[in-house]
Amino acid sequence: MLTQLAIQDFAIVDRLELDIKGGMTAITGETGAGKSILLGALGLCLGQRADAGSVRHGCERADLSARFDITRLPAARAWLAERELPTDECLLRRVVSKAGRSKAWINGQPAAISDVKALGERLIQIHGQHAHQALLREETHLALLDDYAGLNADAENVAGIFRDWQASRRQLKKIRDQGDEAEAKRQLLHYQVEELDQLGLADDELPTLEDEQQTLAHAEEILRETRFAADCCEGENGSALGLLQQAQSRLADLPGSERGALANTLTMLADARIQLEEAASELNHLAANTELDPERLAFVETRLGDTHRIARKHHVSPEELPALHARLRTELEQLNASGGDLDTLSAEVGALRERYRDEARALGDARRKAATGLGEEVQQQLAFLAMGKARFDVVLEPRDTPTADGLERVQFFISANPGQPARSLAKVASGGELSRISLAIQVVAASHSTIPSLIFDEVDVGVSGATAEIVGKLLRRLGDNGQVMTVTHLPQVAAQAHAHLHIEKHARRNTTRTEMALLDEGGRVSELARMLGGVNLSDQTLAHAREMLKASQHLPH
Repeated sequence: MLTQLAIQDFAIVDRLELDIKGGMTAITGETGAGKSILLGALGLCLGQRADAGSVRHGCERADLSARFDITRLPAARAWLAERELPTDECLLRRVVSKAGRSKAWINGQPAAISDVKALGERLIQIHGQHAHQALLREETHLALLDDYAGLNADAENVAGIFRDWQASRRQLKKIRDQGDEAEAKRQLLHYQVEELDQLGLADDELPTLEDEQQTLAHAEEILRETRFAADCCEGENGSALGLLQQAQSRLADLPGSERGALANTLTMLADARIQLEEAASELNHLAANTELDPERLAFVETRLGDTHRIARKHHVSPEELPALHARLRTELEQLNASGGDLDTLSAEVGALRERYRDEARALGDARRKAATGLGEEVQQQLAFLAMGKARFDVVLEPRDTPTADGLERVQFFISANPGQPARSLAKVASGGELSRISLAIQVVAASHSTIPSLIFDEVDVGVSGATAEIVGKLLRRLGDNGQVMTVTHLPQVAAQAHAHLHIEKHARRNTTRTEMALLDEGGRVSELARMLGGVNLSDQTLAHAREMLKASQHLPH
């Protein structure tokens, strides 16, 4: 249930906060006062498209937020829980810049507009003033029937099977159409993969081969120079280690007092001797492990040559060959599978076709059963709306070809008067009749909705008098079990509401502002009187409004 709507610098509203209760709330005001602003602000919070014109003139941005109590909305709580968002309540916020860019948040977390829209569909339903025009389109009839019967999940299941079936059919056709071209590609891939298989280059092998080639190619030089260096360190004739030992011995033979002054020098010479011995050991080890292996060198250089040759052939660097090998192998496997599994794919297409037909037939049976109930309920509502002799039929007709929507199309037919043949809604001539039919359908749909918050935007257009009062009673009845907000110009409808929100436009100092307020009893009487009699309110008009409000607020629940 919508509990609060906050608007700042939107259209001609500078700042507004509304606390909204359950039940039926009427929204009234003179034409042009800004009733559409309220629904526009809520629509933006629910993910509708934004533009720069939304921002109040002279302001940098519009800031809008809507708070919902989701205690009775398990679908909305589940949606939030799946995304690890708080589920105790729901706060939607939308900011629109004067450049037309917008940002959105769900419970304080940044969100994509598509996510806001998806969540919004689980929070509230909006029945617009042009709903009767939408009813002229056949595709809306099927959606209304599925909503009424609770068949949306079944319909989506059928649509999913249909999409899988069609995708498999396209894949099967593609494989069959490939023909010689596929075979030529398969042979090329087979040759390329076989060549790379024979090369068998591992992911980290190339750097190792290059290092080994350098070592083998310079083995003779390395062996010669390391042995020479080792001899310089500790050879028999004039080596650094021999000279160092002589220096230590002669300094050690000096008298005691002089030898003490050279203590640090002797220590450094001792350290140098250790370093020389270690260096000589390392050089000897390297020389001992350096081999002259012409055969291994020839092998490594041949392998490197093959690697660079194949890389040039494929226009890649040698380092990219292992990844290319894996990709080509995968392509070959897929192509082999597509050719080898032709029978399997054909069987899969057949199985999906049969599954679609079974599920679509079951859905069609459920729709036919629900169609009778929907027709009867709409007909009952039409009786309340002074069309008691009308007959409303929900007709299912078979489609020529299967579709994602199922095997049948749905059309609404109406016979407004006895003896007249039923005609499709598109052929209903009277605008007043079409408005009442639309309202009856929307009331029935809303009464079966799992979403308790409903908005009706001037859905009572085209009705008046006693029928208008009945419309108000229907909306109030819906509000008794949830939340209904209705924009109306009819006092008979507004009088039935549990609460009354008045919208008024003021022009001051070259600026225009819209103000909104919940009316007390006196305010409601004055507003009903204005709606009944215009600007100049007579005592008779006020008395009529007072009596209308008194009568409507004692309706049986």
